[in-house]
Amino acid sequence: MIVVMKPGATQEQITRVSDRIEDLGFKVHLSAGEEHTILGVIGNGRPVERDQIELMEGVDRTVSIQRPFKLAGRDFHPQDTVFPIDGVTIGGQQLLVMAGPCAVETHDQLLAAAAAVKGAGGHVLRGGAFKPRTSPYSFQGLGEEGLRLLALAREKTGLPIVTEVVSPDLVPLVSAYADILQIGARNMQNFALLHAVGESKRPVLLKRGMMSTIEELLMSAEYILSHGNERVILCERGIRTFEKYTRNTLDISAVPLLKQLSHLPVIVDPSHATGKWELVGPVARAAIAAGADGLIIEVHPQPEEALSDGIQSLKPERFAALMDELRPIASAVGRTL
Repeated sequence: MIVVMKPGATQEQITRVSDRIEDLGFKVHLSAGEEHTILGVIGNGRPVERDQIELMEGVDRTVSIQRPFKLAGRDFHPQDTVFPIDGVTIGGQQLLVMAGPCAVETHDQLLAAAAAVKGAGGHVLRGGAFKPRTSPYSFQGLGEEGLRLLALAREKTGLPIVTEVVSPDLVPLVSAYADILQIGARNMQNFALLHAVGESKRPVLLKRGMMSTIEELLMSAEYILSHGNERVILCERGIRTFEKYTRNTLDISAVPLLKQLSHLPVIVDPSHATGKWELVGPVARAAIAAGADGLIIEVHPQPEEALSDGIQSLKPERFAALMDELRPIASAVGRTL
């Protein structure tokens, strides 16, 4: 349920209603808009006596909410969530571009990729230090050495860094280096990990699982938000279907649907969605046109030598060209790049 306060309701009235809700055994999520203040009532399994609340001074009305993702949904939080990370605004008018190699491999490889991302106008450097791979024989990442190299790249370029954390016990270590913690598709429903990143209070990039529904994605975000960590970015990266010609199938409709259902920023990963560098550009352009708040793209100085996902990585010059192609599309939908 949500409690909609009257326009001009005083802070004293809002506090009195909030205290009353808490006295009944519920939690309160406050969202202050330009005209109305909304109090989201997070339940404990018992129904709320709506009459008790509606009769209080300053209350306009109460509204029942059926969707299970209370904190991630727009009912509790009508305004878009916008937040800064090291001078980069996420969810606002400016589109966000995260880019870099799938995996941190060497000092020279990462610094070259970081320079290319910075030079082309990217905003955040991505790179995997810990790599959950389908095969146990594939490159698993450099671990903490990879994190140190990412921190060095941030120092050299000024770009914030996003990197994946794969288990709850690694959250403190990765948080010590990274500006944004990534939850990969395979871990979207690793609930212990979601709790841990929620408690970390670090910004979180949450990727949709390869066989997960929109509601399941939003419920995973709910785990993080329930710890008071409101800096969550949703990522559509393609789902598994019967199609064999792409790595995954990008659900482009997920972008406007998530923007309709949720206040959280939504970005698209065209690299994992397609698995082919030739398709990254067209899908990236489509994502911006569909209303995405940004992109996460794999960029490698020498994709033919990459230890992970070279086939879907853009060379620096191709990434720079794509950034130029995206700017007029961003402008056409009222955004900037």
